[in-house]
Amino acid sequence: MLLSGASFLSKFLGMIFVIPFFAIVGTTGNALFVYAYTPYSIFISLSTVGIPAAVSKFVSKYNALGDYQIGMRMFRAGSALMLVTGVVAFLVMFLSADWIGAQQIKGEGGPITPDDIAFVIRMVSFALIVIPAMSIVRGFFQGNQSMGPTAISQTIEQIVRIIAILLGSYIIVNYFNGSITLAVGFAAFAALIGALAACLVLFWYWRKRKPFIDKKIANQKTTHDFRTVDLFKELFRYAGPFVLVGLAIPLYQLVDQFTFQPAMVASGRGATYDTELAVINNLGHKIVIIPMTIATGLSMAMLPSLTNAFTQNDQTTYTKLINQALQVIMVFVIPAAAGIAILSDEIFGSLFTLEDIEITGKLMALYAPVALLFGLITVTAGMLQGLDQQNYAVISLLAGLLVKVLFNSQFIHMFGGQGAILGTAIAAGIAVLLNLIRIKRSADFSYKQTVKRTILILIFTGMMCFVIAVLKFGFSFFLPYQEERWATTMMLFIGISAGGLFYLFLAYKSTLLEHIFQGNIPGLNRLKRKK
Repeated sequence: MLLSGASFLSKFLGMIFVIPFFAIVGTTGNALFVYAYTPYSIFISLSTVGIPAAVSKFVSKYNALGDYQIGMRMFRAGSALMLVTGVVAFLVMFLSADWIGAQQIKGEGGPITPDDIAFVIRMVSFALIVIPAMSIVRGFFQGNQSMGPTAISQTIEQIVRIIAILLGSYIIVNYFNGSITLAVGFAAFAALIGALAACLVLFWYWRKRKPFIDKKIANQKTTHDFRTVDLFKELFRYAGPFVLVGLAIPLYQLVDQFTFQPAMVASGRGATYDTELAVINNLGHKIVIIPMTIATGLSMAMLPSLTNAFTQNDQTTYTKLINQALQVIMVFVIPAAAGIAILSDEIFGSLFTLEDIEITGKLMALYAPVALLFGLITVTAGMLQGLDQQNYAVISLLAGLLVKVLFNSQFIHMFGGQGAILGTAIAAGIAVLLNLIRIKRSADFSYKQTVKRTILILIFTGMMCFVIAVLKFGFSFFLPYQEERWATTMMLFIGISAGGLFYLFLAYKSTLLEHIFQGNIPGLNRLKRKK
């Protein structure tokens, strides 16, 4: 819950900051930010090569066997490796910026040029020097079942980054009359500023926790005498799949960025390509993936425990972990995605703009259900890694990506922006289905309980959507929420409050939440005790 909460807060802040940032740089500036930031996400995953998450798995495994020294050796070796890969990734991204920009924009006369993209890519590439080495510290703490350093440093990183983005871009545009490209470039450079702030937090935690780690090492009775090369062999066996799992969503977005503008122009829809891409890969995407942060937190927190249980052949424990993780995803992400879909016009109009809402709202409504698939990709891949089936996670994700690459341009040509969403949904759905099949076979796992509770969740979600639809119909007679932004915001607040509370009431009264959380419902038990 700590990691899920921190991940949710980080994504929520990332969504909130887009509102003032949109007001400063507009749709074109946001699209430019996406063109540069998606390749950066790819380079981050490649530069870390899955090492931080693999270190978490490695440390957890050998802690369970009573060998703490080997985990410390792995941490030191991995940190040195991450410093090297970070610098290499920075040089490659910085030097290839012109080529990347030229591949994403074809033709002349558009609002965004390849040179604009190249400039922003160079600005964001500096963060690659710091982030890989920083992330391995988080992985080491997580392997020791300590989630606080990751949660706090992640939150501080996002807060500092957002402050730098908003202050810097506002000053550049309004006080120095700088270009939108310059403002977006500084916003991208803020990734480095946030990373440096997170490093300070992690250094403080390291100094505080180091004596306890040293004490465990001094008292250990089991030692594995591995050569450094053997350490890296085992680490990379774990690490490979983590790379692709981290790359899954950025790769889907990158396929869109390389195919979207040419396909839209070829189909005669080129006039709106920047608006639609900004919704799919940035503005709407930031909102849609907020429910997915639950999955991200679960997969990060579950991996050490699942690895521990699987290493000790404790089938009861790892079956319980898989069941609970899947059901938590369903109970939160399904209603959240449905709520985003039915209130898509109100969300986009309230947070950003009502201009072109017939395009932007519809795209976000269609994109909302993909949040469930993204969440399931993350958590099922984490399960496979915990069950020592990490290589299969690579196969499933590559299968989905292949479908996205082969059919994306055709889908966009046929359906416009909706085609890109369709391609992502099919690709993610294939990856999830293959992961679920493998989990069933490798863990002898039954989905019967999860399916039964998912059906109940779908029923409650349908009832929630009906309540929201009735409210929207009723308020439409005296609240101009389709025309005035203040009214849109009010309708959004009413819809979220009424729909969310109604769903939680049904889930609580039916004991669904109690069964999923096994009686430990976050917050509610404490409230009961106070009463």
